[in-house]
Amino acid sequence: MSVKPEQYDVIRRPIITEKATLASENGAVVFEVSIDSSKPEIKAAVEAVFGVKVKAVNTTITKGKVKRFRGRPGVRSDVKKAYVTLEEGNTIDVSTGL
Repeated sequence: MSVKPEQYDVIRRPIITEKATLASENGAVVFEVSIDSSKPEIKAAVEAVFGVKVKAVNTTITKGKVKRFRGRPGVRSDVKKAYVTLEEGNTIDVSTGL
């Protein structure tokens, strides 16, 4: 399966937090994805880019907080996260890149 340039637009970056590390012990990897991407698009992009088999994709949208920037109120942008569960025997090492 070849990698299309649009698939790099779907997956923005891996998320490395304490919660994501706990999920990785159960064979899941957490990515920040584009806000308008669907679960089948995310699954196809992860399988093409990393060469693994995906079992399931769960998504969550975190609404942006109101913060102060240089004394003025502003809004952080909304973030969509994808919890990608991999088939048995497949792994992605996000700490070293591809």
